[in-house]
Amino acid sequence: MRTAYLDHPGPIPMAHRGYDAGGTGLENTMAAFRAAVELGYRYVETDVHATRDGVVLAFHDETLDRVTDRRGRIQELAWREVSRARVGAGEPVPRLEDLLEEWPGLRVNIDIKSPGAVVPLVRVIERMRAHERVCVTSFSDQRRRAAVMRLTRPVVTSAGQSSTAAFRAAAALPPLVRPSVVARTLRGVDGLQVPAEHLGIEVVTPTSVAAAQEVGAFVHVWTINDPAEMDRLLDLGVDGIVTDRADLLKGVLTARGQW
Repeated sequence: MRTAYLDHPGPIPMAHRGYDAGGTGLENTMAAFRAAVELGYRYVETDVHATRDGVVLAFHDETLDRVTDRRGRIQELAWREVSRARVGAGEPVPRLEDLLEEWPGLRVNIDIKSPGAVVPLVRVIERMRAHERVCVTSFSDQRRRAAVMRLTRPVVTSAGQSSTAAFRAAAALPPLVRPSVVARTLRGVDGLQVPAEHLGIEVVTPTSVAAAQEVGAFVHVWTINDPAEMDRLLDLGVDGIVTDRADLLKGVLTARGQW
């Protein structure tokens, strides 16, 4: 199922919701994505919700309240209303297709945040023929599967919470039986996107990285903003890092000869 999305020489650096260089709260805006591109990033992460009339937004929250000057649940608002909202000092909420159109070579990791975004997202990917450029993922395996089954061409995908939990259990099995069980837990996905730890328990370990990679699955780790932790994870052999500090990750990779 691999597509050109994963064609990258070395660990993939991914800008989480773009790059808010000034720390001014401009996450998931065209300004943030532009800042990442100008820094040299080929990969960005974003989230999607759909408006009442089916417009797919590059936006994290269910409501406008936290990061814009307006209020309301996105799924209950029409695009005409959402388009008037402003993030930070005046940035509009972008549509996913705005992001895909502006930078045709950019690869986009898309986290489906709501069931109502599944079908509209599929329509955008199909209409823009973006299959080679996207990784479709969600905390919900059900949402991810619902999107992938509707697409006419393969896309790269990563596991949701239930598949990741099953993988963690399988990764702890003895080496002789581990690969076949791990492969079953990751059937239908290309890899894992996980935190380094969860509830005080290490998720990304030498064993878990090896267990994924021995069945051909990638391991991307989020959201890592400390250079020392970036180095530690890269030493473990992870396949990608998602960060809010695109500048720091670029520096780490440059120093390692991996940028």
